[in-house]
Amino acid sequence: MAMKIDPELCTSCGDCEPECPEGAIRTNKLGVYEIVADRCTECEGHFEMPRCEEVCEVEDCIVPAD
Repeated sequence: MAMKIDPELCTSCGDCEPECPEGAIRTNKLGVYEIVADRCTECEGHFEMPRCEEVCEVEDCIVPAD
């Protein structure tokens, strides 16, 4: 499973990118952050919960991918 960022809610603040232990967060061509699903481990082995979700100030911006 992986996390995903809702592009409509993302403010492009950048708080999540340096927190990802897998380097799975990047900006797309529109300057909005996205999570590379095949690199995201939901921080298993690093944190108790996904760190990106924990540091994001926008509620429901970062959620588990379907």
